[in-house]
Amino acid sequence: MIAVHVPCDSAALAAGADEVAELLQTECARAGLAIDLRRNSSRGLFWLEPLVEIDTPAGRMGYGPVTARDVPGLLAAGALDGKSHPLCQGLVSEIPYLARQERLVFARMGVTRPLSLADYLAHGGFEGLRQAARLAPAAIVQTVLDSGLRGRGGAAFPTGIKWKTVHDAQAPQKYVVCNADEGDSGAYADRMVMEGDPYLLIEGMTIAALATGATRGYVYIRAEYPHAIATMREAIELAGQAGFLGADALGSGQAFALEVRKAAGAYICGEETAMLESIEGRRGIVRAKPPLPAVQGLFGQPTVINNVISFASVPSILVNGADFYRDYGMGRSRGTLPIQLAGNILRGGLVEKAFGVTLRELLYGFGGGSASGRPIKAVQVGGPLGAYVPESQWDVPLDYEAYAAIGAAIGHGGIVVHDDTANLARLARHAMAFCAQESCGKCTPCRIGSVRGVEVIDRIRAGGDRAAQVILLRDLCDTMLHGSLCAMGAMTPYPVLSALNHYPADFGIEAPQRQAA
Repeated sequence: MIAVHVPCDSAALAAGADEVAELLQTECARAGLAIDLRRNSSRGLFWLEPLVEIDTPAGRMGYGPVTARDVPGLLAAGALDGKSHPLCQGLVSEIPYLARQERLVFARMGVTRPLSLADYLAHGGFEGLRQAARLAPAAIVQTVLDSGLRGRGGAAFPTGIKWKTVHDAQAPQKYVVCNADEGDSGAYADRMVMEGDPYLLIEGMTIAALATGATRGYVYIRAEYPHAIATMREAIELAGQAGFLGADALGSGQAFALEVRKAAGAYICGEETAMLESIEGRRGIVRAKPPLPAVQGLFGQPTVINNVISFASVPSILVNGADFYRDYGMGRSRGTLPIQLAGNILRGGLVEKAFGVTLRELLYGFGGGSASGRPIKAVQVGGPLGAYVPESQWDVPLDYEAYAAIGAAIGHGGIVVHDDTANLARLARHAMAFCAQESCGKCTPCRIGSVRGVEVIDRIRAGGDRAAQVILLRDLCDTMLHGSLCAMGAMTPYPVLSALNHYPADFGIEAPQRQAA
């Protein structure tokens, strides 16, 4: 029986994967062709979705993007035997977009069925947890520290330091919380893990629990991710039944219970303390720090908070060792980063590369340039509050410190591309309006500054005393940058100042007053 793989994540479903799978079953049954239809996860090559993969003696042969109307032709051409067809992409593992990546977190993506424990175990699943169960908690923490892993949610804080703080805290109860409220524009790596490799997240969170003495965990998932919520809930149930969670997690002698909490749809709840407020049943408002969540977090107890990719990076560190992980990357940015190409890009999708890759390589070596065929003008890196990076900076390596030096931030790795028809003054205004809409309202620089920012940009675009208004806008951005309680207000100036600095003509300004964004 021939194994045929059709992805089942929400990106593939949106492209018609269910219809393709259903027609494959129907047409094969009609023709007397025996197939084993398997719903795998997407590999993140979204311009090829739905990507149908056929097992052959040489490996998996890929065909895509396949629509339901393509199915009869594929079967007639002998696709089940790996034969040629206009949609044939060759062996999937040799597709350049995929072959040129360094996949650590996404190694199983597209290979396994998301909810199959047998598939996960057959591809090295829970080996990191087995290693952790043999170590003392302090040794687990030290391994993560030595790996150089930094939080992939945007702040890039060393993961091991967070874990050590919670490990050292004395408290009757400790928690592990995964911030999966992935709300950045152009970001979908968290969703891909939860929908495509959910046991990896469970394994990473359980390792964190063993390292810190936490016995309860929560996965806080944005409400706009119904497939991720359903998949994670089922995976947690199955992992519990198999003994990987529960009263004695994998025979470690420690209990760890895990549950999903659905977010209410507020962007501010991606901020860790607002998220804690939401989990506790209150409106998502940012807490003042200190105390830090690692000392006094969920329900006032020591809490490990990391995002999906941070937790998902941990199992391979435990399996392969800290040195293995640290050998990827550059400077203080170690390991790999899942980069998400979106916007006006020909080949959008997930690219997992070691730190040090450049935007130019990503935009053209992977993305193939703009989808419109027009010149790329600006690239927003790091979500809706990330800086607009001009072509003069596309050769700066993706590295936390290198990007900070140019007034930008890598954030969650989301990249949104704009061609030369984009107006950066309009986009800068959108950043201020977005902040005004999504601010929790607790601090004045964010709550009021964003509203005033929209007004000032409108006056600049209208042509009224531009020089004075630009000075006012820069002063306002400085106040927000240094006076806001959290990154919501503090990062809103990034897109605004980068637009002012690098695209002054869009504001009607001839000679900008250069300042660091």
